[in-house]
Amino acid sequence: MTTDDLLLNHARILIVDDEPANLKLLDKMLASQGYQDHVLIQDPREVLDRYREARPDLILLDINMPHLDGYQVMEQLTALNDPLLPPIVILTAQQGRDTLLKALAGGARDFIGKPFDRAELLMRVRNLLDAQLAHRLVHDQKDVLEEMVHARTEALNQTRLQVVRRLGRAAEYRDNETGLHIIRMSQFSALLAKSMGWSDADCDLMLNASPMHDIGKIGIADTILLKPGKLEPAEFEIMKTHAAIGGELLDGDDSALLRLAREIALTHHEKWDGSGYPNGLAGDAIPQSGRIVAVADVFDALTSARPYKKAWSVEDAVSFIRDNSGSHFDPDVVACFERCLPDIIKIREMHQEPKNH
Repeated sequence: MTTDDLLLNHARILIVDDEPANLKLLDKMLASQGYQDHVLIQDPREVLDRYREARPDLILLDINMPHLDGYQVMEQLTALNDPLLPPIVILTAQQGRDTLLKALAGGARDFIGKPFDRAELLMRVRNLLDAQLAHRLVHDQKDVLEEMVHARTEALNQTRLQVVRRLGRAAEYRDNETGLHIIRMSQFSALLAKSMGWSDADCDLMLNASPMHDIGKIGIADTILLKPGKLEPAEFEIMKTHAAIGGELLDGDDSALLRLAREIALTHHEKWDGSGYPNGLAGDAIPQSGRIVAVADVFDALTSARPYKKAWSVEDAVSFIRDNSGSHFDPDVVACFERCLPDIIKIREMHQEPKNH
């Protein structure tokens, strides 16, 4: 016996007929051919419950029955919107054209006339089960393929995420930092984005894209990047190019994560009044992501010690952010920053620099 034969013999067949003699006859005919799973239903009101218990592979359905006729049963089954609704074979002694057309319109796939012809019945059952088995295999394969695509997509997203995180750390190492700055400012950024109405999914993108904000520093010479004192005007002009460099490094990928990372790298040094860089954007022309990261990045930079400066107090840093609202910073982002300040301070305390740093 082939695998297909085994599958067919274990097919679940619902037989619905109000006449016990017909149920017994059909049960015996099917059993003679090796079919093992028959569900005999005399009351058509039980069909939906039995269907829900386990989806059948074929339904043999009488038309003329008390309580619910075959057309009404088909309406109930169709209303389930089951993508794998099994074929329905009508059992009827009526051979009129109108009856057949009404049954076909209602969802029937075939007919078996009463009294039953054994050879004809078994052939129709076999053909319809073959077709349903093939349909089910295609449907299951589609589900498997969709799951594989989902898994591959998730793996690709995780790979991109690792690239983002590692490149972000690389930029911080070049800038002689511990990496905690990235953790703090990215969490600040996600918190501000949430406060400004971003969805959870977009806030997650912000959390994972914002660490790339200074990736362009990879392209800045150590003599400028690591200079302990104040930069000369010409040196600062070179330092400013890191925003455009970051935009170029992250360009060309169509993933939402890297698109947002590029947007942030390119615009987080723009200023609300248009005096920022690299493109002198102003107001709403600056993407909101860049406006959010600008506040998060500056606040953390001010409150962190650097080789060339001491850490500011939280109070002084907040005053700076507030005083520069409407010039450097988007006033709406500053307002969110002030509302979120207790949580921002908690994040800062949770990820403090080591005492010897």
